[in-house]
Amino acid sequence: MNKTFLRLLPAAFALLAACCVASCGSDSKDPEWEWPDPDDPDTPTAEKPRFIWVDAAANFPDFANSKENIARDLAKAKEAGFTDIVVDVRPTTGDVLFRTTVVDQVTWLGAWLPGGYQKVERTATWDYLQAFIDEGKKLDLRIHAAINTFTGGNETSLGGAGVVFRDSEKRGWTTDLNLTSGITNIMNTSQSAKFFNPVRDDVQDYICDLLEDLARYEGLEGIFLDRGRFDGFTSDFSDYTRRRFEEYIGGKVQNFPSDILPAGHTAGIPSTQPVHMKKWLEFRAKTIHDFMGKARAAVKKVNPGLKFGVYVGGWYSTYYEVGVNWASPNYNTASKFSWATTQYQNYGYADLMDQMLIGAYASPGSVYGTSEWTMQGFCSLAKERTMKACPMVAGGPDVGNWDANDRFTQEQENQAITNSVSACYRASDGYFLFDMIHLKKADQWQYVKAGIDGVLNKK
Repeated sequence: MNKTFLRLLPAAFALLAACCVASCGSDSKDPEWEWPDPDDPDTPTAEKPRFIWVDAAANFPDFANSKENIARDLAKAKEAGFTDIVVDVRPTTGDVLFRTTVVDQVTWLGAWLPGGYQKVERTATWDYLQAFIDEGKKLDLRIHAAINTFTGGNETSLGGAGVVFRDSEKRGWTTDLNLTSGITNIMNTSQSAKFFNPVRDDVQDYICDLLEDLARYEGLEGIFLDRGRFDGFTSDFSDYTRRRFEEYIGGKVQNFPSDILPAGHTAGIPSTQPVHMKKWLEFRAKTIHDFMGKARAAVKKVNPGLKFGVYVGGWYSTYYEVGVNWASPNYNTASKFSWATTQYQNYGYADLMDQMLIGAYASPGSVYGTSEWTMQGFCSLAKERTMKACPMVAGGPDVGNWDANDRFTQEQENQAITNSVSACYRASDGYFLFDMIHLKKADQWQYVKAGIDGVLNKK
């Protein structure tokens, strides 16, 4: 099986007054579009949504210039039993595939073709997102748009693409990393995705401007924010963020960055805990929490009925490394994890969301279970940690990047796809599969259909 690696797994904080952030999440959810309650015995299982993600770059060879191919593959998704399509319209380049005056349209993306990693150009002028909305309406499929939130460029063997390569001001927004060699701007590293610094007010405002334009699409069901996070544990150590952190703690960091994290530290808690580390984790979680409130408000201002949500990785126990607390603010993180302050739980953002997709990205041999790094466990723990603060939390596998070392046979992988449906669907509020390209490449539609038919009790 050709396992195309689509993403790396591990792949705003001063917004308004606190009362404004609270109000961002308190708008009423119109019963006309509210997700069904999966715990209600009168809710038919058929009503639970089944999502499939459409990565922009990986699917670009098929979809960039062909409405016919979009129609063909959405019909396959419908036949397999999916109800919701998530269309990536802002890849890591930061350019877009929807109507906006904020940034340029995507003109090319790199994708894996039979001849290797190649440039795929978009010559069509029709609206990419609108084509999915139009076809979805014909097929009674709900269409959601996804954006890579805090990226502004991508650099590969094909060269650099994105606003940070064209605009010196935007380049100045990129994150500074705490590397072993010293604090280094991401543009001076070999890392492909060029992240912005999420702490910056100008970055947050820029993303919210994009979201307002995206929310104007009629017929769009919802929006998902992907990569709504810091680049990693080494991000962000700019002077800008240092000043904001010092304002937050009301004092100076005497030894920067060692009083926060050792140089080059990328994962886990250091054996000797720096004096400001736990407060730094809290500060980063607040930054992302407050941005999510701001982003929600931007979307709801344009279209109050549009569902607002996020994609996050299910590995909550280590997700603090990217500065995100996706749990309910009522979830007592500090009672479960030693790295959390007692205030950390206040910056859980599940209550700001109408929908959440959980990456339950375990291997084909780890479908069932109760812990992280099993698909079922990722989903059940996500429900436990979100505590019904978000009305729709659905999880599922990455069916292409889950067996990098080829430990499982094709037959085992096929069966794992089928089993993943029941494992995730019954443990959460629906099912989520990443990515459409994998089902297409290996022609595995029948295996996910078998799983969906099984949970819907179809013969």
